[in-house]
Amino acid sequence: MSVDVRVAECETDREAALAVRRAVFIDEQGVPEDIEMDGRDDEAVHFVARDDGDPVGAARLREVEPGVGKVERVAVIADRRGEGLGRRLMKRLETAAADRGIDRLVMHAQTHVEAFYERLGYETTSDVFEEAGIDHVEMEKGL
Repeated sequence: MSVDVRVAECETDREAALAVRRAVFIDEQGVPEDIEMDGRDDEAVHFVARDDGDPVGAARLREVEPGVGKVERVAVIADRRGEGLGRRLMKRLETAAADRGIDRLVMHAQTHVEAFYERLGYETTSDVFEEAGIDHVEMEKGL
């Protein structure tokens, strides 16, 4: 596996990240397109994981207030889950956040991956709530 995880700085990488999000959130999970494609992509830093050029993972980061970043749209295509790609995406995102002066990350995590984020040092800060028809919790981590 020769996976490259990087900031999606060119349009090709950004389109690859969006393709992963479409496959996971819209096609697989049934999230309505107007919720997934929320009009905030231009204000975000995007991340893409590629294996020999093929997109296999994505994430985005938005600074929602000074020093606070929101982790969003973390996705790994179904047949590549369990290989550590999500962990690698999050490590790259956290490094980029710290480099931008962000010292706290927040997120709305789907409950079925809450334990994954806990293993990465995130703390659950809310009760379960529904977003896009899927149960979520708020989580945060200091950097």
